[in-house]
Amino acid sequence: MNLKDYLGSLQRKTVAVIGIGVSNTPLIRLLREDGIAVTACDKKSREELGELAVELENMGAKLRLGEGYLRDLREDVIFRTPGMRPDVPELCAAIERGSVLTSEMEVFFEVCPCPILAVTGSDGKTTTTTLVSELLKAEGKTVHVGGNIGHPLLAEAGEMKADDFAVLELSSFQLMTMCKSADKAIVTNLSPNHLDVHKDYREYVEAKENIFLHQSADGLLILNADNADDVALAPKAKGKVLWFSRRKTVENGAYLKDGVICFAENGASREVLAVSDIRIPGTHNIENYMAAIAMVQGLVSDGTIRAVAKSFNGVAHRIELVRTLRGVRYYNDSIASSPSRTIAGLRAFPEKVILIAGGKDKGIPYDEIGPEIRTHVKELFLTGMTAEKIRRAVVDSPDYDAEMLPIHEYEDFRETILAASAAAKDGDVVILSPASTSFDKFRNFAHRGDTFRAIVEELK
Repeated sequence: MNLKDYLGSLQRKTVAVIGIGVSNTPLIRLLREDGIAVTACDKKSREELGELAVELENMGAKLRLGEGYLRDLREDVIFRTPGMRPDVPELCAAIERGSVLTSEMEVFFEVCPCPILAVTGSDGKTTTTTLVSELLKAEGKTVHVGGNIGHPLLAEAGEMKADDFAVLELSSFQLMTMCKSADKAIVTNLSPNHLDVHKDYREYVEAKENIFLHQSADGLLILNADNADDVALAPKAKGKVLWFSRRKTVENGAYLKDGVICFAENGASREVLAVSDIRIPGTHNIENYMAAIAMVQGLVSDGTIRAVAKSFNGVAHRIELVRTLRGVRYYNDSIASSPSRTIAGLRAFPEKVILIAGGKDKGIPYDEIGPEIRTHVKELFLTGMTAEKIRRAVVDSPDYDAEMLPIHEYEDFRETILAASAAAKDGDVVILSPASTSFDKFRNFAHRGDTFRAIVEELK
């Protein structure tokens, strides 16, 4: 089925779109441009939506806003926003009445005319997705980047060609109800995450599995051989499995040997990329490169891989150097919304750093971050809902010394940054790496990172 056919199937049907946000606003426009009856539903008020409410009504969409936006859903097709669980009572009631529940990403998988290369995992998704897309582009391929980064791709599916590539970052929320899988899939790693939305870790992992469970025998799954929960996925794969490992040699996949990323397959092995050629810092980025290299085998030459590694400066909000002021380097790692991601960021620096952390609590444990902060941090500045959990994890870690690692807590985000800056001396690193989501004070991690960057750029 192509996009035209799918839109044709919605003629004479009613559609509800839940959530008037980044991923669904282009969807509403697409549906209305094809004359489909759309009701746009959102918890926001008309005042909060502002001019967007007027724009949507002018194109013929009905609006259902405010606290009762999910009440009595009776549309034939309902598109849920990625962050909404599919089993909320109102959606379940609508399904019982005969509504079909779907999402922008699920439909994209149905209509996409080109190969889909997708990345999921607990950490490293965005950088790995970006690397895959940059490698393909550098080889001269036409690439469409979307999913959890970039922009929604469904509206562009009609323009895509069979020899293009769709490269997607997919979250557990997007994958929860997926019944199709990517042609090639990477699971970067697995660790507890988003347990404020998922019922438990098992459900979180099961959502991630949908990125490959529905592959055919021609599918490709790339897994982290150093992550036990990743390894446990391999028996479920219907297609080919490749591995990547920083700690050991693998027979099929990418591995690290004497400072060089090598690739092995079918009994043959070759050197692909010297780690010294990778511009972005951190051992976790070596893993991201290994996963991407495994993904693009047969599509991208080793020479192109080396050229990209020497020029690629990384992705915004991921250990992004904001500025150097009076010998102090300030890094924005706002994407680090979990302890494991912050740990990876801390390990990227040879020296002890001044860490700014804390944010919204998403119900995950923080025990593992305590010893890492004690080892890699010289002074800790905390803010947000998780401040106390992070502080307790550090204080309870073995051999904690309050004089060697002072801990400060502030309510205000700006005040936290200014205090960290005042404590920094020539040669220090100050890094925002929250180990928590941003939704206690910000719209998303990018808003938090942009705010951090603006405050740092104002420092004198």
